[in-house]
Amino acid sequence: MNVQVDWKGGMSFDSVVPSGGQLNFDSEAGPTPMEALLCSLAACTAMDVVLILEKKRQKVTRYRLEIVGERPPKGTYPRPFVTIKVKHLLTGENLDPMAVARAIELSDKKYCSVSMTLRAGVAMTSEWSID
Repeated sequence: MNVQVDWKGGMSFDSVVPSGGQLNFDSEAGPTPMEALLCSLAACTAMDVVLILEKKRQKVTRYRLEIVGERPPKGTYPRPFVTIKVKHLLTGENLDPMAVARAIELSDKKYCSVSMTLRAGVAMTSEWSID
């Protein structure tokens, strides 16, 4: 997967993603990369959970996730997340608690690629050039 990020001035960056969408990051007027990371985790697991519950014939009428990411204090670098807590809040018609718990477990431990990446770490390299 390839993404492209272009600087727009100040602390504003636009990203073009393979699906054709665009993400805008701005540390002053939009989501920061760390906020977007938590949003990506939420969206990834939510999509899994909804799909799994639909397959289990569970009718979800409302679904919200609250994610709390703890980081070292400002002025400390780097500032990676040291803990992340995901809270799933679901409403629906006769939702089976066991089905909900299993759907979340499957997303968390098997299907959500964002979660797996955060848990496992990833080999990363950097390159550069001057045009």
